[in-house]
Amino acid sequence: MEVREEDLVVFFAAVLPLLDERQQRLVGAAAVDLFGRGGQRRVAEASGLARNTLMTGAKELAAGVVASPRVRRPGGGRKRKIDLNPDLLVLLDEMVDEESRGDPMSPLRWTAKSTRELARALTAAGHDASSTLVRELLGLLGFSLQAPTKAIEGKQHPDRDGQFRYLNGQARDHLDAGEPVISVDTKKKELVGEYANGGQEYQQKGAPQRVLVHDFPDPEMPKAVPYGVYDIGSNEGWVSVGDDGDTAAFAVASIRTWWLTMGAARYPHATRLLITADAGGSNGYRVRMWKTELAKLAAETGLAITVCHYPPGTSKWNKIEHRMFSFITKNWRGRPLTSYRTIVELIAATTTETGLTIRAARDEGYYPRGIKITNDQLAAVPLTPHDWHGEWNYRVDPHHPRE
Repeated sequence: MEVREEDLVVFFAAVLPLLDERQQRLVGAAAVDLFGRGGQRRVAEASGLARNTLMTGAKELAAGVVASPRVRRPGGGRKRKIDLNPDLLVLLDEMVDEESRGDPMSPLRWTAKSTRELARALTAAGHDASSTLVRELLGLLGFSLQAPTKAIEGKQHPDRDGQFRYLNGQARDHLDAGEPVISVDTKKKELVGEYANGGQEYQQKGAPQRVLVHDFPDPEMPKAVPYGVYDIGSNEGWVSVGDDGDTAAFAVASIRTWWLTMGAARYPHATRLLITADAGGSNGYRVRMWKTELAKLAAETGLAITVCHYPPGTSKWNKIEHRMFSFITKNWRGRPLTSYRTIVELIAATTTETGLTIRAARDEGYYPRGIKITNDQLAAVPLTPHDWHGEWNYRVDPHHPRE
């Protein structure tokens, strides 16, 4: 129901005289919260409370308030600048409003303007303000410095949640039966050489690691292509570091190496293997070579290989990303990846408090791009789509069902 300005004036005229100073600012701040955007102006005009008082009340509400006999806030000594100049906080809030992100009444807000620029603007408006004072005032207003967060996933597939439930059900079924479940993906390609790497590490003071000024890759030194396999049941990982292309043949070769190096010994009685993978990339559900190479792997190992793909646009939920790749990145932060040997050793040295262990090796194989898989070759793959989204979920048998 729309509240008329005259009714708001009558309400505050009747209520505020019955309240002490603390109660007045809390009630006023609560009313601002009810009205949302533009509420601060409306409440200030109707109640006669200063906007500075309403801001203080909002901060107290956000921090949590309890019943107290105290009327005034604790503190003493020299008055702060915002007490001597109440308009200062109001003016600063108006300055950052257009650049603020999120709900103006949220307890956590942030601004893109620097404190130095805001201090200059306040000084130009006739208020003596330093960048330090602006930083303190922004804290009072609930602002903080923040970096962008990847949270917008775009258009979602209508069966996205259903696919997550189905994938998790398949994983539980395999794990409960003692069968291996792996999460696979290609880590970000890395420049090999004296290039800057994100992050910091401790060095002797005044002796930072020197790297090239520009990140122009040397054509004689190709990028490293790390393809990872994360064993969900045993919390172990394998990474093949290639120097050729990120192709489906390389992806399956990495899985094959994991099985021969780690998987077969860990699961000597396995009859099935579940692979969870992104919807795109070298292991995407539309990639024909991915399926033909998996057929070769199934025939070699005797394993019935089930693949469940994450829905499009949900790669960040792939377990290998936050259970293995993120720790590899932390482990080599601040260090230039000067050689393939360095990359392999840093990956293999990655551990976590939860017991993650990783093995790694360089793969010097040649995996050409652009190989076409014909319809006949694809039809020869012993592939059985599942009833639920057979394009995302399918089984590749070690032998053709008709054999």
